[in-house]
Amino acid sequence: MKAIVAERGQVTIPKSLRDKLGICPGTALEFIAKDGTLVVRKAETDPVSQVFGCIGGRIDTDKFIRALRGTPAK
Repeated sequence: MKAIVAERGQVTIPKSLRDKLGICPGTALEFIAKDGTLVVRKAETDPVSQVFGCIGGRIDTDKFIRALRGTPAK
């Protein structure tokens, strides 16, 4: 497939490729120059950065774990 580089350096990834590869708005991509070729691939995600700060705000870890576990059964 071919695409044209726009004046501002933008390229549109064909919809068929976006659908096939699961690329949607917000998907991080890596650009790699290799042997005179441009390689574009999904960026690897760091599992820690994916969940870091997901709790939000400042909450005590013990309180958070108790909330997850719920009330103990008797």
